[in-house]
Formats: sequence, structure tokens, C-alpha cells
Amino acid sequence: MAFRVLTMAVDLCRLTTRTMNVNAGHERTSKARIIHQIQLIRGITLHFEVKAPDNDPRWLTHLSVPQQTKVVDPQALVALFRQFLSEQEKHQRTPALEFIVLLILQQLTRDARLDEQADGAGTTLAWKAQKLIRTQYHRPLSTALLARELYCNADYLGRVYRRVFHLTLTEAIHRQRVREAEKLLISEARSLTEVAALCEFNDVGYFRQIFRKHTGLTPAAWKRRYSKEHINS
Repeated sequence: MAFRVLTMAVDLCRLTTRTMNVNAGHERTSKARIIHQIQLIRGITLHFEVKAPDNDPRWLTHLSVPQQTKVVDPQALVALFRQFLSEQEKHQRTPALEFIVLLILQQLTRDARLDEQADGAGTTLAWKAQKLIRTQYHRPLSTALLARELYCNADYLGRVYRRVFHLTLTEAIHRQRVREAEKLLISEARSLTEVAALCEFNDVGYFRQIFRKHTGLTPAAWKRRYSKEHINS
């Protein structure tokens, strides 16, 4: 597999497939191989080959991945690519690589489904809430405050948001704040207290807890691991 990662925004994703003929050893016949490529617009590309069992042609229908889709959750996709790179750097092929590729394809399938549902009943409100979370994460936010801003019932907003995005509003708020904190930790010379405050975490201990829950690392460990990568890129 060939892989290259850059820390930059992701808007769209394309999945392309091409057939490549390769010689099978010293045999005169050539064997066709199907190579798939996941390309995140603006620089991230991953090539992979699917070897389907000969006795199970149904594998292809397990995931229906569009050739091009809007990425609803860019940072989640970048996190999976980071995880793939980290696993690949161990210089040995492990089952984890295949599982991560499947998770990437599953994320793209989910993103495509959400994109199709964006105009459905009740989802417009959920997307408005999502926009507020992405732009107002640095302000006090809660389900009640979002509902008040959108002139709707808080319980209804929570239900439609969870139906569309498969997580609660509180989880979405925490996720957005953690992602902004990730950027600040590797790009700004700020203290942990300052980063927490900028992302509307008034308690540093609680910030550490939420950050670790979403990333698997403490803020300090995240900064040590990725600040060098950011500088090199």
C-alpha cells in the first residue's frame, strides 16, 4: 500500500478503481488485478487491493461506497488515516491495516448516506445545529442553548440530531472542541490552560479527560507526537 498524509482540510473524497494487467511469474498469460484508490481532495491518497474469496462473490455488496462524496466528518477520516500510517510504520503487515481500511470505507459510506439524507424531514434542523457547533464551539453551548437559538424543542432537537449524526449533541460539542484543541496544541505556543479556555473547557482536568476519551492520548502526549509532523509538513 502507498500512503501519504498531510494535515490539511478535507472537503471531498473520491474512490476510483482501475484494472492493471500483471504477468503471473514466467507464465505467458497475464493476470488482471483491480487496484482501488481512496483520494481525499487536497492531498491524501491510499491505494489498496481487495482479494475476494472465490467462493463468496457477495463480498462486493457488503459496502456500497460512492465514487465521490462530501466528507461530513473530515477530522474523523484524517484520524483514521493517521492510525493507518502509525500502524504501517511498524514495518510489518498486521490485520489492523485491513481493519482500518474497512473503517475508512465504512466512514465514507456513512458520509454518503448522511449527504443523501440532508434534505429529509427533520434533518435540516440537525444540520443547523451542526453548523452552530462548528462555528460557536468556543462559546457556552448545550442542548438547551442550541434549541433556544434554533427556536425549537430541546428534546426534539436532540432526537433528530442523534438520528442524523448518530451521537448526542453533548458528544458532538465535545468532539468539535477536542478537534480545535488538537490544532491549537500543534500550531500554537500556548499553555494547556489557555488551550482549554479557548475551547470552552473551564476545568483543565475535565479537558484532559474529554481529550483522552476522544483521541486516546493526553493533550501533552498529542502535542509531543504530532507537533514535529506539523512542522515538517
